[in-house]
Amino acid sequence: MENKQSQVLNLERVQALEIWLKATNTTLTQVNGQRKYGGPPEVWEGATPGPRCEVFISQIPRDAYEDILIPLFSSIGPLWEFRLMMNFSGQNRGFAYAKYGSAAVVAEAIRQLHGHMLEPGYRISVRRSTEKRHLCIGGLPASTRQEDILQVLRVLVEGVERVSLKAGPGIEGVSATVAFSSHHAASMAKKVLVEAFKKQFAMCVSVQWQPTEKPNPDESRCPQKRAKSLLPSHLGPLHHSSPQPSGLPSFLTLPASIPAGFCRAVGGPTAPQLPHPTCSFPDSSTQGHLVFAVSPVMLLSKLCETAGVGQPFYEVQYSHAGPDGFLYFSYKVQILGITATFKGLVMILPGPNASTMLEEAQKAVAQQVLQKMYNTGLTP
Repeated sequence: MENKQSQVLNLERVQALEIWLKATNTTLTQVNGQRKYGGPPEVWEGATPGPRCEVFISQIPRDAYEDILIPLFSSIGPLWEFRLMMNFSGQNRGFAYAKYGSAAVVAEAIRQLHGHMLEPGYRISVRRSTEKRHLCIGGLPASTRQEDILQVLRVLVEGVERVSLKAGPGIEGVSATVAFSSHHAASMAKKVLVEAFKKQFAMCVSVQWQPTEKPNPDESRCPQKRAKSLLPSHLGPLHHSSPQPSGLPSFLTLPASIPAGFCRAVGGPTAPQLPHPTCSFPDSSTQGHLVFAVSPVMLLSKLCETAGVGQPFYEVQYSHAGPDGFLYFSYKVQILGITATFKGLVMILPGPNASTMLEEAQKAVAQQVLQKMYNTGLTP
């Protein structure tokens, strides 16, 4: 019973937050599973905070919001930034980050607020944030060049400052140590880079925090079980056929800013030619994975249209939110001229609204269907 109650959104608390936001003219921005204030706020005197200026706050009641937390932590000193981690249910995830103008204010916040009783039965934990800024990317090709991987990473994620490469005994291929401009930038990159390398280069890499850095307790390297779905049911399902494209490009291209040297290093040409004008499947140089620069939805639609088998019919349903920050969607795709029904699960990053997330989910579904058709020989 307690577990079920903890999953119910407290509408009174939500309304109190909305009233506080209007009364104080405070702006919050939600992005990638977190809600952010400041960074910097509209009025800020002083320099941008440096290292050791952030606290990690945990054991927060799930229905406690910024109208309670920001005034509490602002009582110690001006906040440069406050980030509350959120579920799509509207509840927080139990932890947040507060950044001040100096390390001295951080020390005072820890002294005064660690163990503070936010409400009966809830004492929050306030500790200095480790602010990790370095990631290690393993499994890169031995021929990878530093300038190429730096350019690739700056295309895929934000905040990349510099890269160093390491090779030698015990290292498969080449590993890269990547320095980011902030802990936030490194955290966001850690969530997306594995999938980005799979989609862009059909390559499996490992992405971990730099070994010398100890991870925060809220971050799990190898999550063992999935988080329970708390996303409102109005996100799904999605039922429709794919849109009619005006035409299919005669070749698939990687973004112009991806260096040709790195593309060759991972075994794929910079602009792979289609084997046939109506077919999008690459040859063995892509290691059995499809890599798309054009929309997979358009590609699948054009393929089916040319083969005369009818347009794909998508059924996409939200499944659950994983502890890794990704959203998971189950799907079923039927194509009239193909007897097989395609089913599976795809994952995407959180988006600004339900419509955008469903569009991204459909793209991931189309790409997976094309991959299955290629692997099983079910090409129309």
